[in-house]
Amino acid sequence: MRLLALSLSGVCVTAVESRPAGVIAAGKPAEGPVPGHRPFGARVKGFVALTKPRVIELLLMTTVPVMFLAAQGVPDLWLVLATCVGGYLSAGGAGAFNMYYDRDIDALMDRTSQRPLVTGMVSPRECLVFATALTVGSTVWFWFLVNPLSAMLSLGASLFYTVVYTMILKRRTAQNIVWGGIAGCLPVIIGWSAVKNEVSWASLILFLVIFFWTPPHYWPLSMRVKDDYERVGVPMLPVVAGNKAVARQIVLYSWVMVAVSLLLTPLGYTGWFYTLVAVVCGAFWLKEAHALQARAKAGITGPKLKEMRLFHWSITYVSLLFTAVAIDPFLR
Repeated sequence: MRLLALSLSGVCVTAVESRPAGVIAAGKPAEGPVPGHRPFGARVKGFVALTKPRVIELLLMTTVPVMFLAAQGVPDLWLVLATCVGGYLSAGGAGAFNMYYDRDIDALMDRTSQRPLVTGMVSPRECLVFATALTVGSTVWFWFLVNPLSAMLSLGASLFYTVVYTMILKRRTAQNIVWGGIAGCLPVIIGWSAVKNEVSWASLILFLVIFFWTPPHYWPLSMRVKDDYERVGVPMLPVVAGNKAVARQIVLYSWVMVAVSLLLTPLGYTGWFYTLVAVVCGAFWLKEAHALQARAKAGITGPKLKEMRLFHWSITYVSLLFTAVAIDPFLR
C-alpha cells in the first residue's frame, strides 16, 4: 500500500490510497453468505440496524432542543414530530449507504462484524434500494411537511456523509472524522430552520459546537479499536499518530469546543441556566481531556489509558448541554 505523509494541524498524519470494496483481504469474504432461511423478525431487525439507530438518537438529541430555542418556548409539537421522523429517515438512509459501501471492511473489523450485510441478513441490493428509498422519502417528507429549506439541508447532510465522508475521506486521510463530521452538525441547523425557515447565528454556533465536539468524541473510541482500523487500512488518527499526538489534538479541540459553547450568552440567545451548565460540563470535559493527555504522555497504554472515559462522558456532555438549550428559554 502506498502511503503519503502529510502535515496537518501540527500532527504528522498519513493519507492512504482508497481501495475498491471487496478486495481488502484474501481469505475472508467481503460479506457473509446469505442464509437459506432468514426469519422475518430478524430481517426487520437487520433493516433497522442499517439505519444506525443509536447514532440517530444522538442526532435527534441535538435537533429537538434547538427547536425549543428557536421558538423561545414550546414549538409546534406536530412540527417537532415531523422533523424527527424526517431526520430519522434521512440519517437512516445515510447510515444504510455507509454500510453498503463499507461492507468489505465491516467484514474484517471486530466492531462491525455482525452488521446485516456482513451476516447476510440483508443483501447489498436490498440495502441499496432501502437507502435510496429512505433518502428520497425523507427529502419529500421534509419538503411538504416541514419546509423546502430543511429538505435541502437534510439532503445535503445525507449526501455529505455518504459521498464526502464515506466514499472520499474515510479511507484517504486521518482528518476524515473532522471534516466528515460536518454531516452530523447539520441537524442543529435543520432544527432551527424547521421552526424559523432560516439560518441564524445561534444555529451556526451550535453547529460549531458539534463540529469541534465530534473529533474528541470519536478519537478516544478510535484509540480503543485502532487495531481494527489498522487491519483494514483506514487511517483514523490513532492509527497514523501516537497516543500523545492524538491526546494533544483532543485537548486542542476540547478547548475550542468549550469556548464556542459559551458564545450563545453574550450574543443574547441564552441566559444564566445554559451558561451555568455549559461552564460546569465544559470544565469537567476539560478535566477528563487533560487527564487522558497526562496518561498518554506517561506512556500508559491498554486498559489503564482509560480512553473510553472521555468517550462516554462526551455523550453525557452533549446530552446535558442541549437539554440546557431546551430548558433555558423557560427560565429567562
